[in-house]
Amino acid sequence: MSKQILVLPGDGIGPEIMAEAVKVLQLANEKYNLAFELSYDELGGAAIDKYGVPLADETLERARQADAILLGAVGGPKWDTIDPAIRPERGLLKIRSQLGLFGNLRPALLYPQLAAASTLKPEVVAGLDILIVRELTGGIYFGAPRGTETLANGERKAYDTLPYSESEIRRIAKVGFDMAMVRNKKLCSVDKANVLASSQLWRAVVEEVAKDYPQVELSHMYVDNAAMQLVRAPKQFDVIVTDNMFGDILSDEASMLTGSIGMLPSASLDANNKGMYEPCHGSAPDIAGKGIANPLATILSVSMMLRYSFAETAAADAIEQAVSLVLDQGLRTGDIWSEGCTKVGTREMGDAVVAALRNL
Repeated sequence: MSKQILVLPGDGIGPEIMAEAVKVLQLANEKYNLAFELSYDELGGAAIDKYGVPLADETLERARQADAILLGAVGGPKWDTIDPAIRPERGLLKIRSQLGLFGNLRPALLYPQLAAASTLKPEVVAGLDILIVRELTGGIYFGAPRGTETLANGERKAYDTLPYSESEIRRIAKVGFDMAMVRNKKLCSVDKANVLASSQLWRAVVEEVAKDYPQVELSHMYVDNAAMQLVRAPKQFDVIVTDNMFGDILSDEASMLTGSIGMLPSASLDANNKGMYEPCHGSAPDIAGKGIANPLATILSVSMMLRYSFAETAAADAIEQAVSLVLDQGLRTGDIWSEGCTKVGTREMGDAVVAALRNL
């Protein structure tokens, strides 16, 4: 029986990088007899243009029926001035919420070939391998009440709410501990418990969950200190578990330790490991259509999809090996280029990964 993958290229560089990722996926499909069938739809700005909303009901239903979803990127200045309720990003938040994709896995792995691409000293980042587990469907991005009002004196006031329930914290904490168990049994929970009530509950629940994982070394860190430590001594971390907003910020910071956000894939999983897979970077409208975007984060997102949603470990390993081989060849898109390497475009990088995968 075939497995259904819904492809949502999105906006900006999304279609360009997705085209390369699909080439790699199709080769893996043939090489490893995976029986995948791909279908396509729109999310974000492209969906607004086509359907009038950032996530159409029929698209959401197709996503529910699919076994996994592969996403490019959403957003762009074209839609910056429309009603905030239907901005492209609202479609992304809605699909995460409606599908229950609460567990966001964001690896920050520094390929040894790219040590010079990081803005930090090689000795600080060499060997870096961090996994950030971000809660994805709660917190301030979804909290109510939220809005903007005008006070009696004419001044505008805006407000957001940061709520977390015990069950939301418990389930993401379990994901963090489970990931730590298959890595180095070390978990750092990041919060702001010295200020925020939601973080105080967060820390208390994480401590409770820790009792079920006596093998895991648990530590806590305030988010401001964690941001500093990621730059000062990032290799002290193995798995980090944190809330939606903190995870959003810290994972982007961690991406730059690896040389470029263009190298970082991500997985957003539900309770049964059905997932949506996407690069950590945005739609980069400033370079859209130029053929220079780095497709490797999206290609590596395909690898994460094979690993986590389909348990196709051999195919996932092969894609990651193919990416490493291409880097060994010295091929680089502009974001990771350094002296002595060969600068290539989006399509050339995708073709090189396909060639390497075919030869494995």
